[in-house]
Amino acid sequence: MHVCPEWQAFCAAEIAGLVSVLQYGSRLFQGGGVSDVMTIGQVADETGVGVETVRFYQRMGLVEEPRREGTKRRRYPPETVARIRFIRGAQNLGFSLKEIGELLELRTSPGTTKAEIKAQAEAKAAEIEQKMRDLQRMRDTLMKLIGACDGAGTLDDCPILEAFDRGTG
Repeated sequence: MHVCPEWQAFCAAEIAGLVSVLQYGSRLFQGGGVSDVMTIGQVADETGVGVETVRFYQRMGLVEEPRREGTKRRRYPPETVARIRFIRGAQNLGFSLKEIGELLELRTSPGTTKAEIKAQAEAKAAEIEQKMRDLQRMRDTLMKLIGACDGAGTLDDCPILEAFDRGTG
């Protein structure tokens, strides 16, 4: 199968972006406006997500929910901000929350290699490539149907609706 150079460059850039996200997420924030402990609202503001998103990530097991210590509010460490940024960065590259959980688990497992992370990124790039082929096929079929329809008259002989009725496209 021939893959165009532009697509190869795109995939390489996406993989490089994922590696960057993984490396970025592994560093702790030093300064940069992130205090030692934060409320859930501060975490949400710092990461650009809503409070409910932080809670959702907690329910999904992606972000740890800190215990209450002497106050009624939970206090989140700066690592929570790094973890949510990691999650968002991986989501932006098409990873599902389940896949992100697997990446986070790989990251904390002793002995995990860059090759394992790269394999995850390559699998995601291949999945994206397949989706792009599927979308192109759907677009091509839809364009043929549009070309077959003159757009005039009643719906009695609409080639688009007839194709849908046949279960074809």
